[in-house]
Amino acid sequence: MNAFRMQCKMEIKRVLRNRYFVFWSLMMPILFYYIFTKVVNTDNLDPATWKAHYLMSMTAFSVMGSSIMTLGIRMVQERTQGWSTFIRLTPLPDPIYFSAQMVGQSIIHILSITIIFLAGAIINKISLTPLEWFLSGLWLLLGSLPFLSIGTLIGLMKKVETAAGVSNVLYMVLAVCGGMWMPLEIMPKTMQSIGHWLPSYHFGSGAWEIVQGGMPSWKNIVILFAYLVVLMILSKYIRRKQEAV
Repeated sequence: MNAFRMQCKMEIKRVLRNRYFVFWSLMMPILFYYIFTKVVNTDNLDPATWKAHYLMSMTAFSVMGSSIMTLGIRMVQERTQGWSTFIRLTPLPDPIYFSAQMVGQSIIHILSITIIFLAGAIINKISLTPLEWFLSGLWLLLGSLPFLSIGTLIGLMKKVETAAGVSNVLYMVLAVCGGMWMPLEIMPKTMQSIGHWLPSYHFGSGAWEIVQGGMPSWKNIVILFAYLVVLMILSKYIRRKQEAV
């Protein structure tokens, strides 16, 4: 247990020292939130609802990016630098090492959610009930699991440059096509049809429903869970193939 706790602590410190994480996962979402709720006139008939809706979008955007890029690129760096090989030579079991990475990343997600929620409350005086704040944060935390699985897939790549390029493109495509930057309803029909099957849309949709007084639909839950299972199986399969070589 002490080894697991220390490994989690180390993972958290490494992420917080990463300037890439601070910019993409904290500064950029807050900047976008300020621009699209205070500077750009969206002509929304219900400004209060739009500000709460977009706060959830930017928080989901932050957590998704941290899952895909921060975790994935770090895993590639550790392998290329020989750190993963070194870990196998120590008494620290692989399950504890990888579990600590996941737990450490989840704690970082809690921190990101809290900071962006506070930013929204300060910038636009977002008024939600304590239960809505809690349920939104819990949904964003649990809903990030499929994206952590994407991060582990990215982490199986051989070069840091490749992992960085693929994760950036994938992150932006999922954000735009999933309706995080702008409502999916104003996009072309083809993009709407694609977006409704993306994990990013259902991730954001669950939070959007909560701030409107509802709850995530079963479709949101089932699709995110399906992505999680498929991505975990694929990641395990690829890892075994690599270890067999």
